[in-house]
Amino acid sequence: MPVFHVEQYELHCQSYSVEADSEAEAVSKLLNGEGEPLDGTLEFIEVAEDRGLSVREHRQLADELEHIGVAMTETVIPSIRSIEEAS
Repeated sequence: MPVFHVEQYELHCQSYSVEADSEAEAVSKLLNGEGEPLDGTLEFIEVAEDRGLSVREHRQLADELEHIGVAMTETVIPSIRSIEEAS
């Protein structure tokens, strides 16, 4: 039986330490990559169901998923970023 590597979009949150004179400056610095992640603060929130593979670009996969009862929107195979057969 083949093995597949499936990448899934997920939402996580992470806290950072940022030296700044104000909250706005701290946010600005963080968005510019200035900040140190705080150990132990990475937290899973949920699967990102609003992102995923395009149904139009992956029609055969979408049809197979629909046939086996996997819920999806008309435009997106929810949460799946990529899938490939492992070598």
